[in-house]
Amino acid sequence: MPSEFALIARHFTRPVRHTVLGVGDDGAIVRPAPGMDLVVSTDMLASGTHFLPDAEPEALGWKALAVNLSDLAAMGAQPRWAVIAAALPEADETWIAAFARGFFACAEAFDVDIIGGDTTRGPLNLAPTVFGEVPQGQALTRAGGRHCDDLWVSGAPGLAALALNHRLGKVSLRGTAVSRCQAALVRPQPRVALGLALRSLATAAIDVSDGLIADIGHILERSSLAADIDFALLPHDALDAGADADAALAQRCLLAGGDDYELAFAAPPARRGDIE
Repeated sequence: MPSEFALIARHFTRPVRHTVLGVGDDGAIVRPAPGMDLVVSTDMLASGTHFLPDAEPEALGWKALAVNLSDLAAMGAQPRWAVIAAALPEADETWIAAFARGFFACAEAFDVDIIGGDTTRGPLNLAPTVFGEVPQGQALTRAGGRHCDDLWVSGAPGLAALALNHRLGKVSLRGTAVSRCQAALVRPQPRVALGLALRSLATAAIDVSDGLIADIGHILERSSLAADIDFALLPHDALDAGADADAALAQRCLLAGGDDYELAFAAPPARRGDIE
């Protein structure tokens, strides 16, 4: 049986496009374009905490990278490079190959070079680190919100949390709601294109991972602001999906479910037409 290191080398070595020196040395060498700041972020995913122990490995590979790219999107950064550190319970080539397919599918979709990583033996734990470029001084942060700004959120927050509750037997979704919510949970789509567009529109932004209200609260805290939120104006996809099953749970998923990887952001009222 191939060693763990041989398996990683076999399945995680791919051509790169934006990298001076990639996988195979003690470190990678990257060179941001002139006039660019480097944005760095990492999100850890632990089995039993951030995903179910029986999660399908290819979907998990996609999600492990996607949730990290969502942080770059929130800062208006163009994703460029990623590394991954992982603890694996065993050197299972079938599992590793499937995980790598999903991880590299996400990398290909968002033009990211995978430039290194590390492994050890232990309970399943995944820790990608991502690197992106943003023009100097143009990164979005949580702290730029201004008095009288509008608050916005992309997509359909709450669907992923509904899918998890369905999977755990706490709610029974029906019809197309099952597949739509499941897609939001296992294959989130980082809003990279939106993040790039918001550089010139938004004053503050955050990716919605901990729950819509909690993450909006982070913008408000960092910007020293308060907000009035009109529940009727929120995207009601989750309420519609869960209406026939458990309306109260659907509302909690919308407001506090988390795992959405949408963007919440503030922008001046004068930019409403540009955003819509």
